[in-house]
Amino acid sequence: MTTYKLLALDVDGTLVRRDGSIHDEDLRAIQRLQDAGVPVSIATGRLYSGTREVARRIGVLGPIACVDGSHIVHTEGDAHLYSRTISGAEASLLRSITERHATASFLFAQDSIVHDATGAPHVHYVRGWSHAIAEVERVSSHPYWEHDHGLLALVALGTELQVAAAVEEVRSGLGEAAFVVSFPLMRDDQTSLFAMMVRAAGPTKGTAIAWLAEHHGCELSDVVVVGDWLNDVPMFEVAGRSFAMAQAPEQVKQAATDRLKADGLVGGGIAEAIRRAFGH
Repeated sequence: MTTYKLLALDVDGTLVRRDGSIHDEDLRAIQRLQDAGVPVSIATGRLYSGTREVARRIGVLGPIACVDGSHIVHTEGDAHLYSRTISGAEASLLRSITERHATASFLFAQDSIVHDATGAPHVHYVRGWSHAIAEVERVSSHPYWEHDHGLLALVALGTELQVAAAVEEVRSGLGEAAFVVSFPLMRDDQTSLFAMMVRAAGPTKGTAIAWLAEHHGCELSDVVVVGDWLNDVPMFEVAGRSFAMAQAPEQVKQAATDRLKADGLVGGGIAEAIRRAFGH
């Protein structure tokens, strides 16, 4: 039987339920694994400010990967170990694109999120990333655009046409420097709301798992990961063993080595994965 040496967990829909709670069985299983000397880490799309409390609740003492691998922070002392951002001329171009298409924009920088009155009605869509959210007078003139540390991400909301046009400009203007994806947030007979998310190209949850494995002195084949969504696929592709939650889309399940019976709405998936992979 393979002896795995590291467990890395997605947060939303995997470790944390919709109400923000963690299943007691998952908490106990994580504690047993840590007591046995196996480190546990996190790989999430959230900002660190939206993940720190979760990491501490499960006793993670070490680096965790946030913003899909764009930001790695140590939970002891909050030391920033790795960051990949959009800055300089690329940030300026991104600002002009969002201004041109009049999208409601949310800047993710300095471990926080800022928006203006245009984005205020949509704050609940980004609250899952972090509770460090502030309304400013004008996003387009905020100093974060020109900050030396750059932008971790941008989320822009608008109509389907607005977002599609902005995505096309980002792809043509920033090219290989940016990763951009769009998706519908709300669609009914009266309203269609779409989102564009942009971050620096390169980092993924897969690169994050490679970083974490090296930090903990193990091979990628020694790592077990658990997730439920499309951004978890890159870590499924590199880890030695990967578990997809029961509610995960079929294409996500197909990328994993194992499928869990536990659903993220109820919880218990982490305990199931630990039992099957580590025997604890």
